[in-house]
Amino acid sequence: MYAIVTINGQQFKVEEGKKIFVQHIKDAEAGQSVEFDKVLLVANDNTVTVGTPTIDGAKVTCEVVTPLVKGDKVIVFKMKRRKDSRKRNGHRQQFTEVEIKSITA
Repeated sequence: MYAIVTINGQQFKVEEGKKIFVQHIKDAEAGQSVEFDKVLLVANDNTVTVGTPTIDGAKVTCEVVTPLVKGDKVIVFKMKRRKDSRKRNGHRQQFTEVEIKSITA
């Protein structure tokens, strides 16, 4: 059984027992339970339920494993030719690691 759910504006394919990295969730603590109710699709063995746009009464329950994980460093380099203009910048995206506990449809 799997579901497609919208978490912080991004869509994820989730299955029970899997761990995923989502955009940083504020006020999240390790071991805390979090529910997401914007479920777009639920697929059980032979049946697929598609929402319009979401499925009423469906939700995904997750547990926060790590509240703050930093991603890889991304380097942003801008340059204008023949102008002696260069700008180097970078950042590290923040994520929250969650484990999917149950999918109810």
